[in-house]
Amino acid sequence: MRTRVGLVFGGRSGEHEISVRSAGNVVCAIDHDRFDLVPIAISETGRWLGPHASFRLLSEDAQGLLDLSSFSEAGEVGIFGDPRAHGLTLTGGDQGPLANLRLDVVLPVLHGTFGEDGTIQGLLDLAGIPYVGCGVLASACGMDKVVMKSLFRDAGLPMCRYVWFLRGEWERDQAKIIKNVESTLGYPCFAKPANLGSSVGISRADDAASLIAAIDLAARYDRRIIVEEGLRMREIECAVLGNDDAKASLPGEYIIKDKSKAFLDYAEKYAGTGNNEFVVPAPVSAELASKIQEMAIAAFKAIDGSGLARVDFFLRSDTGSLLINEINTMPGLTDASGYPKMWAGSGLPFRDVLAQLIEFAQERFKDRARNQTSLTAVADQGPRSE
Repeated sequence: MRTRVGLVFGGRSGEHEISVRSAGNVVCAIDHDRFDLVPIAISETGRWLGPHASFRLLSEDAQGLLDLSSFSEAGEVGIFGDPRAHGLTLTGGDQGPLANLRLDVVLPVLHGTFGEDGTIQGLLDLAGIPYVGCGVLASACGMDKVVMKSLFRDAGLPMCRYVWFLRGEWERDQAKIIKNVESTLGYPCFAKPANLGSSVGISRADDAASLIAAIDLAARYDRRIIVEEGLRMREIECAVLGNDDAKASLPGEYIIKDKSKAFLDYAEKYAGTGNNEFVVPAPVSAELASKIQEMAIAAFKAIDGSGLARVDFFLRSDTGSLLINEINTMPGLTDASGYPKMWAGSGLPFRDVLAQLIEFAQERFKDRARNQTSLTAVADQGPRSE
């Protein structure tokens, strides 16, 4: 009997388009003899869509691999968790329940806010459904670059210099923040939203005027802004897969052909400009590759990760030192993304990666259920007498 997998994608973040592409690549890569996929999209306005409406958002190649004959046609619907039914119930306003989606596991291919930040994970926990990837805490910590860096610091992982501040503080006293950035970091530097990914909202600043523009852009996406020092460096990535005994892939690297580009931005990653090539393994020594893998797993453990993550590093050109940049708890899974490519380069096809991720999700769910059983047993004993 095939495992029924709810593929949740889209979402309200600025990475909606990447999420749809990730979902399409999952559909094309997964073993359909083992897994029965049910597409469940979330629109850019936050509306949950039924399988047929979700199906129409996917590429033609992906659509040709899905069979929705068991589901009635439905447009926009509300979806509510029901742990008693081990699934999600679709309702259509006055029409009443349309169907019960009894799901064995959910694969939430949602990037950025309202998906990669613990929100969907909390909903699925309440609904009592196993899901792929990190839990609420790890997802939230991995999404917020300020909290993430605090955990990395406590784990003894080296990082570049940075400052952070609130949008309200920026609006009240720009001069003070600019002075702090200039004295602490200098130029060049990079301004980023604290909670976003795929290089959305990130810009380089080389002087005060460009710093103001960069911070203004980042502030459009988040109330917390982080500014990091600019380094002469290479960007190295490493994929992590597993739960408590996670393993790391061979590292990969985007090789930029046009060196005049300030950094690897959204267009360079996903628009197919032809200006970059992702190479696995990255052209580094075996000793450095091993260090990258060790630090990737340490970062994964620092946030209490599970399932999967991609860890990004800076390799300084001047000193040769390795710095951790950030962790992504639901990395891009498109055909252009590094995560599938790093595992393929490590000898593990994406089809097998997906199968393992689903197994890890079910394993983690059973472990959490065991903990809940223990807590229930303690509660049933009643209050202890003094």
